Amino acid sequence: MKSGSASLNNQHLLALVSLASLSTIALWLAKSHFFGSTKQSKKSVDPPLQSNDIGLSGLDFVDAMENQDRKVVIFYGSQTGNAEEYAKRLGKECKKRYGIDSLVVDLEQCDMKCLDKLPEDSLAIFVVATYGEGEPTDSTLPFWDLLHSSYPTFTGLPDDKPLKNLHYMMFGLGNSTYNFFNEASRALDKKLTGLGATRIGERGEGDDDNALEDHYVEWETHACPLIKEAVGASESSDNSIMSEYIVEEEEIEPEYIYHGQLGNRDQTTFDIKNPFLAPFTSKDLIHDSNRHCLHLEIDISGSNFVYETGDHLGIWPTNSEDAVEKTSRLFGLKNKLNKAISIKARDIHAAKQSPFPSPTTYIAMLRHYVDINQCPSRQVLAGLAPYAPTPQAKLMLNKLVSNKEEYARVVLDSARSLADVLEYTLAESETLTFGAVPPEVLVECFNRLQPRYYSISSSSTESPDNISATIVTLEYKPKGTPDRSVYGVNTNYLWAAHCLLNNEVAATHLPKYYASGPLGLYRDPETKAVKIPIHVRRSGFKLPDDAAKPVIMIGPGTGVAPFRGFVRERVQQKEQGCDVGTTLLFFGCRRSDEDFLYSDEWDGLFKTLGGDSRLITAFSRETSKKIYVQNRLEENAELIWDLLVNQEAYLYVCGDGKHMAKDVHQAILELAKRFGNHDEEGAAQFVEHLRKEARYQEDVWV
Repeated sequence: MKSGSASLNNQHLLALVSLASLSTIALWLAKSHFFGSTKQSKKSVDPPLQSNDIGLSGLDFVDAMENQDRKVVIFYGSQTGNAEEYAKRLGKECKKRYGIDSLVVDLEQCDMKCLDKLPEDSLAIFVVATYGEGEPTDSTLPFWDLLHSSYPTFTGLPDDKPLKNLHYMMFGLGNSTYNFFNEASRALDKKLTGLGATRIGERGEGDDDNALEDHYVEWETHACPLIKEAVGASESSDNSIMSEYIVEEEEIEPEYIYHGQLGNRDQTTFDIKNPFLAPFTSKDLIHDSNRHCLHLEIDISGSNFVYETGDHLGIWPTNSEDAVEKTSRLFGLKNKLNKAISIKARDIHAAKQSPFPSPTTYIAMLRHYVDINQCPSRQVLAGLAPYAPTPQAKLMLNKLVSNKEEYARVVLDSARSLADVLEYTLAESETLTFGAVPPEVLVECFNRLQPRYYSISSSSTESPDNISATIVTLEYKPKGTPDRSVYGVNTNYLWAAHCLLNNEVAATHLPKYYASGPLGLYRDPETKAVKIPIHVRRSGFKLPDDAAKPVIMIGPGTGVAPFRGFVRERVQQKEQGCDVGTTLLFFGCRRSDEDFLYSDEWDGLFKTLGGDSRLITAFSRETSKKIYVQNRLEENAELIWDLLVNQEAYLYVCGDGKHMAKDVHQAILELAKRFGNHDEEGAAQFVEHLRKEARYQEDVWV
């Protein structure tokens, strides 16, 4: 998991949100999670959105479909929101083309044992992402466990083919940089067919490292006619697919309005649906005025979080004021940012839902609830073209929609947000806007704002009530427009929070943030403590159960974050009298006097571990020929081979997955060929054997 930079693949998040679908965010933004107020408004308005039967865990989705006369259910299993948004997008396309009202639902909200009840004339569509090393996402895990149990049990009588009446389709999301590309969708596909289900059409596979959007569009193009045929639908003449509409409230009491809160103020149990507002302390680890790397110490006392060394920390970002200002200006919202808005359902049979809590305000929506920095999809741009204020702007939008190469150049390669693209089509005019865009169309342009995840860099044994994180602020020049800078949303928000806490002044070129939070809830008025909304996510990136096993850790840059936790955990085990095996850490950075993270800690820690345990460094810019961690692996090849083969060591890699992790993988293959006398195939089998035994683990980002 990334420990510093925001993953660049977030630029490719799809932008179209279908309000016709069941949204997971509706669950944690519902049930009055934000205020708990029971006071009556002086105006008769709908109460805050509540979850109903379609949103409750363990839903009998087949009964729900029958009650609402739906023939298609689209399940999604999402970790970062991509699969969820594709599922919603497909649901909207079904409605647009064929008038099909599909149920779009998170896998974890359903009782998947009901899958055998789905009638033969209905269709299930699975849109699932692969996470980590071929693992299912958190929300897919219960369904995964059901299918992978020794005797999968559904609602009917025992049967070796319990899903023989099920017809389904499958689209998987993955990243070919990782070793187990699209493993989750492939494994689910195999299990479903093995239980008697019939797949319709080809399984789609999207590659987030190479034109994910194009892969989805190609699959959707072939899938939609098959969906139509499977449920006996016909072409639709009704293009009114907005399932919700926006009402600008003229009179509503302030306590009913959601200003950006992410949890009930009286909440005592916290998780991804109810983030915990945690106070923190921070310091900058880099001695370079042009770069920053924050070490955060986050106090989780008062929460119910129990983390393990190697887990991930989720932090909920806030959009920058720069991005909010530009977006509001381009959509003509500057004079009504504080206007209260509510979302109403057109379909009386649909679940009450929203991509954000309702009622809220335009400013809260843009600042806290939707991702206004993502690159817009071509479908979003197509939806906005009719509202272009000039013929030239409309022409440019249509060109981006129809020309993939132009879209890649202007949008993806240049990392332009929707507001950036609209500004581009208007030749950066300060007066022209897309103010004619209806509010409900505006809402559907954006995905919900997602948490960002970081490897925890502390030991749970040493500090169970405090979580450490190591986060470098992201700023880069996109290849399409090297004259402009793009800033990581969350990392720069955290830098702003750090400056607020420590009374520092951020550089003037950096984006500005409302770091004190909605209604000032992120800053204690008395102690001046600053808080950030967090939750903890489990990870499989763990030390061996047997502390006596040697460990080899490779983590350049902020990839060292989980290994700081690992080393400190091993020190705790040593001090508790455990037999702790050799602990090797390979760390690399530019210079020892500039970005040598935690340089003041390592000597003492490795002295406590003793024996052959040590830190091996590679400072790439301190030698005439650049030296990297993979070079240090080659220099210590014989030792590493002995640890892996004769002492059953565990090898861990964290950091850049696009280059560094591949170089490390190649170095281990060369070890196997050199010392194990393996050919290419034998070396690959050796590494695969290590992976199957969980003795070669990666926690990488691209």
